[in-house]
Amino acid sequence: MVGKSKVDLLKLVQQMLDLDPKMRFAAIIDPKGNIREAIMKTGKTNLKSQKEEEHFCKQVAQRRAMRKEFDKSLGKVRYVHVEREKVSQMVIYTKRNTVYITLEPEMPIEDKIKIIMKIKKITVDI
Repeated sequence: MVGKSKVDLLKLVQQMLDLDPKMRFAAIIDPKGNIREAIMKTGKTNLKSQKEEEHFCKQVAQRRAMRKEFDKSLGKVRYVHVEREKVSQMVIYTKRNTVYITLEPEMPIEDKIKIIMKIKKITVDI
């Protein structure tokens, strides 16, 4: 599949949020760090302002570019997991985009890995 329309991306983001009740936020970010599509789960409050969210996504794209430097010696990055006091942050690299999700922090690591694997399957074409 060459390109996904806005509607398809919205459906993908919703699919990701529906994977687990502890999901908070899901976004698809382009290589420049622009948010292509994002949804905050109903009933969850955003821990960052809109401006902070956009700035964070720009940094996600920059870090992806920086990590590529080590692909040859260490292999490609599969995902990045940051555990914070208030939230778990996951970044998953697809062919052309980056998926950024947040989850409630008290989730067992095994459950987080299962979510990552499911997201990798549903985002394989983007």
